[in-house]
Amino acid sequence: MRMFFGIILGIILTVGAAYVSDSLRNTSGGEGTFDRPMVNWDVVNHGIKVLSATVQDGWARLSGHAKDN
Repeated sequence: MRMFFGIILGIILTVGAAYVSDSLRNTSGGEGTFDRPMVNWDVVNHGIKVLSATVQDGWARLSGHAKDN
């Protein structure tokens, strides 16, 4: 159980550190003078929404609550 908790905590800390690092970067300035963010958070958000929809659909099929199309 400790190992599972440690893995989850490590993932949360890694994502949190990337988010803080990206939010503190200077993205203004002339062309080519700004640092690119480590993570494209719009892409991450889209991926999470797709994953969530896939899991919900799979659960609905497993539990017999799938919508008839």
